[in-house]
Amino acid sequence: MKRTIFSTLALSLTLFASAQKIQRVEPLSWWTEMHCPLTLMLQGENLQDATVTIMQSQGRKQVPADGLAIRQQRNADSPNYLFLDMDVTKPGTYIIQVQKGKKKSSWTYTIGERRANPAANISYGQQDVIYLIMPDRFANGDLSNDNTDNTTEKANREALFGRHGGDIQGIINHLDEIKALGATAIWNTPLLLDNEAHQSYHGYACADYYHIDPRYGSNELYRELVNISHDKGLKMIMDIVPNHCGGAHWWMQDLPFADWIHQYPEFTRSNWQFSTGFDPYAAEADRIGMNSGWFDTSMPDMNLDNPDVLHYFQQWAIWWIEYANLDGLRVDTYPYNEKVPMSQWCKAVRTEYPGINIVGECWTRPTSSVAYWQADAPNLDGFNSNLPCVMDFPLQEAMTAAFGNGHRGSIKRMYEVLADDYLYAHPDNILIFDGNHDTPRVRDVLKDRSFDRNKLVITMLATLRGIPQLTYGEELGLVSVMPDDVGNHGALRVDYPGNWPGETRQLPAEQNDLLAYYTHLLNWRKNETILHNGKLIHYMPSDNTYAYFRYNDQGAVFVFINATEEEKNISWARYSQMTSQYQGNVVDVLENKAVDPSQITAKPLSAIILKLNK
Repeated sequence: MKRTIFSTLALSLTLFASAQKIQRVEPLSWWTEMHCPLTLMLQGENLQDATVTIMQSQGRKQVPADGLAIRQQRNADSPNYLFLDMDVTKPGTYIIQVQKGKKKSSWTYTIGERRANPAANISYGQQDVIYLIMPDRFANGDLSNDNTDNTTEKANREALFGRHGGDIQGIINHLDEIKALGATAIWNTPLLLDNEAHQSYHGYACADYYHIDPRYGSNELYRELVNISHDKGLKMIMDIVPNHCGGAHWWMQDLPFADWIHQYPEFTRSNWQFSTGFDPYAAEADRIGMNSGWFDTSMPDMNLDNPDVLHYFQQWAIWWIEYANLDGLRVDTYPYNEKVPMSQWCKAVRTEYPGINIVGECWTRPTSSVAYWQADAPNLDGFNSNLPCVMDFPLQEAMTAAFGNGHRGSIKRMYEVLADDYLYAHPDNILIFDGNHDTPRVRDVLKDRSFDRNKLVITMLATLRGIPQLTYGEELGLVSVMPDDVGNHGALRVDYPGNWPGETRQLPAEQNDLLAYYTHLLNWRKNETILHNGKLIHYMPSDNTYAYFRYNDQGAVFVFINATEEEKNISWARYSQMTSQYQGNVVDVLENKAVDPSQITAKPLSAIILKLNK
């Protein structure tokens, strides 16, 4: 009797152990007529070597599918994954059936029709002004999602590095303000699930690449944000991180392949030496140390040399663009990725969406080190990143140094940085900025109570070549919570005043004046095509003043920057090379009136902007 009971129990345990179950399928859905081939990643329990069939419902019956077929089925290292390379021909609702023995497990999967004519979409470019938002710190529009049962960290506005409760609904509630400012595009720092126990507010340690963090909202609400933004004339840029995931990502409990991430016997951080990407003399160990080391202890480094990892991230980016109707992407920590796979990643995304712009964060200097990473750069090693846009960190550093107190004469560094534009393959498609969520706030650097230097900075951002990007709150002159500790990320990522339930925004006169300056300047820029497509000519700085023109066949915009604390005369005759071509009326843009340029003087710490007509 005991033997029979034992045998029955053993048989039951064996059957239980062999039972298979699908717990997730990624990507979440797909579309017909896509260039990127579809590979489904099934994750669950005991999926290895299972028999998989694709079915469709026909009345009350299930029949073999017509429109979705398995081209190849592949096991992973882990028995809990299957990879299915698919052929997609028709939209529809399909049933993925996985069978081992007599037990079946199924999953419903949707193939839709892709959006019409994706090549016609206009991405962000020189015509735009990008408004950077850190969602957790921008606006709280829904108190009910500040804490959720399925996420670890809870809201605490008193904690510099804690979650403060900002969300997608908060952004939706303030879209009209962003539009009124004159911005035309929004870049949110990552909104996907970050489930780290601490400092999850920034979103750069992703725990699920296909789901919005529930403390921000949902996939459906994110898509609604994009749609409402489009209705208001605002473009949407998604911030993505293919270089690393978060330590709390669900697959970290059971990796599909041993080399899905870079693994070491003990924690190994990246050496952060960007130059190894193009240094002809770099040791191979140093190259590997740059691309394969972890970004941080909570950020495992993805191995894009694994073709399944690379394809996973290609599909993922394409899925979000199609699902949410995005207008562009921003790629975090770009040079930390393996450069050849990332070039293939960029090519796959732009093959799917030929007009889409993608900007990569290449936080390095000098200009030659940034220019290497832009598509079509004439690199000696023949490498082409296929990355259309890069971030101009050399200009950002020169700009903030030029206008900070105690830097008299340093405006010439800006002139020299712009002179290096010959290194860029596409100098017009560069993101220019005075700061972002990782740098000190511009007002922390300028330390100018009158806001005059803030106005000089935004004047140059609005009128130079490239795509200007602002950081939320700079239009109010926000400073860090701890301005003397400018490297403290938690302190510089301050809450936007008045965007929280029960709070109001009452600005002193000087902040209202700064906001009015931003608003006037950016709304003028929105309609000034010379700044969208015009060429640039600049004149060597003299006595800490700087002059340049943006121009095309129809007219020119003249900008004079007086970074001194003295009144300066403008030597109009010096600019005859340009002024002789434009004999029409001259308008002072900031004063909105016709002027005689030969009679203009620049007040201390001020800018002059003139529109010249044929």
